[in-house]
Amino acid sequence: MLAAFSITPLGVGDSVSDLVAEAIRIVRASGLPNETNAQFTNIEGDWDEVMAVIKDCVDAMSQVAPRVSVVLKLDHRPGKPNDRLQAKVDAVERRLGARRT
Repeated sequence: MLAAFSITPLGVGDSVSDLVAEAIRIVRASGLPNETNAQFTNIEGDWDEVMAVIKDCVDAMSQVAPRVSVVLKLDHRPGKPNDRLQAKVDAVERRLGARRT
């Protein structure tokens, strides 16, 4: 399963980058394939693994923020290997002729 999620602690001031960085540390410590971009963190693994990591991130944010907002998008394809995080991007890049702008 692929999951793209964004987590935002609310009620802690304008700058939340330190707290978001802590959530990303949790994702990276999980050992699951992941990547972070400007809007989301993508993580790949089995349903229970991925959801446990996201829960751990929410729990960590809940320790310091009175409210936590989570945006979550899932691509659940049972029976497919967990190697699609990069494979999906590679497939599009091949169609683009590996040109990046």
